[in-house]
Amino acid sequence: MSDPIALGLIALVVLIVLIAIRIPIAYSMILVGGVGIALLNGPALLLSQLKTLAYGQFSIYDLSVVPMFVLMGELATGAGLSQALFRGANAWLGWMRGGTAMAAIAGCAGFGAVCGSSLATASTMGKVALPELKRYNYSGALATGSLAAGGVLGILIPPSVVLIVYAVIVEANIVTMFAAALLPGILAVLLFIATIAIYVLIRPEAGPPGGVSTRSEFVSATLGLLPVMIIFGLVLGGIYAGFFNPTPAAAIGVFLVWAYGLARGRLGFTAMIAALKATARTSGMIYLILLGAELMKIFMSRIGLPQQAAAWIAESGLAPMTVMILLLFALILLGCLMDSLSMILLVIPFFWPMLLEINGGIYQGADGSGFGMSTEDLKVWFGILALIVVELGLITPPVGMNVFIISALAKDTPMIETFKGVAPFFTAELLRVALLLAFPALTLWLPGILGG
Repeated sequence: MSDPIALGLIALVVLIVLIAIRIPIAYSMILVGGVGIALLNGPALLLSQLKTLAYGQFSIYDLSVVPMFVLMGELATGAGLSQALFRGANAWLGWMRGGTAMAAIAGCAGFGAVCGSSLATASTMGKVALPELKRYNYSGALATGSLAAGGVLGILIPPSVVLIVYAVIVEANIVTMFAAALLPGILAVLLFIATIAIYVLIRPEAGPPGGVSTRSEFVSATLGLLPVMIIFGLVLGGIYAGFFNPTPAAAIGVFLVWAYGLARGRLGFTAMIAALKATARTSGMIYLILLGAELMKIFMSRIGLPQQAAAWIAESGLAPMTVMILLLFALILLGCLMDSLSMILLVIPFFWPMLLEINGGIYQGADGSGFGMSTEDLKVWFGILALIVVELGLITPPVGMNVFIISALAKDTPMIETFKGVAPFFTAELLRVALLLAFPALTLWLPGILGG
């Protein structure tokens, strides 16, 4: 092992240690990447990189969509969209055994489509749905588990901030990534609802049927879904149809959510200022992490660690699909230690060059075609798979951020019960990964249709 490679491995260990002792991920990556570049090529090169790196990263036009979608999520939380979503879904599903939990899943999917944040989805929908689940005497495990699992839908169902960041890292088309995420997102909702149905079939007492809505209640609750459907349809429909690109679409979404909240009297001056401050904090954090990730990327590329890893894989003779499964398994393990955005920014610049080499460079499959798809298709397929396994970190110990959020709301339910409750949904997620691995067309079909 050459000295630069040893330096790279030591840097990765130091980075993990810094993250483990709760140093913010942005500062950890800036420190390790900066010191690594200085040790490898001297401080003059580091200073030269820092002179233009921040501007070069932050001025990327595609990243301008990030604060807009973050703001849309903040406004959606304040506007009360979550209550309307849950009320409408519960009117349709609540009468069944386990139906209120299914309504919570549907509500999480709808709110995630407007919000784009898993943590915000879990927190907001938890506040709305938990009282109803308790009122109908749902078991603590099913009530909290379904909400913690439902929260992960926010990271994949477009628009998704993490999906946008991934697209920028690998230079993929954001619209294509949004299209690719749609069917896997719908598949997740269906699998989660099926999981609840099986759960209450085995344990009927865990999810009693809810009340049946009167005709007027049903109509009123259904009409309450229209604003979300209109916002979702205009934003994503406009993007898919090519009327506007993601940044103007996000601006339209912000305006529509603001108008909805204003009409309901939920978004006054104070609420708007709070949403803008929260957006500034979140966006600043994302951009700072991007800077740290770019320093790490420069450092790793200069020592050649990704290329060395790809060469090692080539010599090992592992099949491309085996490599893909191993990388996804590594992402699940890393998800136990850090949040989803940090993991995407840290790991994807390392993993993606390896997959690129496997697909058409150092090593190819027996048919000479690597994964049997173009580089652009591989970007899309791997991105969706990576985001799904990143989701698992949100419901996996010891971090399991969604579990902690829901446990803080459901103080009468022990956290161990919540982890038990998310276990069936974890299994459903593994099934979804297996289906997408076996049938890449589930991810690539819609982008192909829209692109054609």
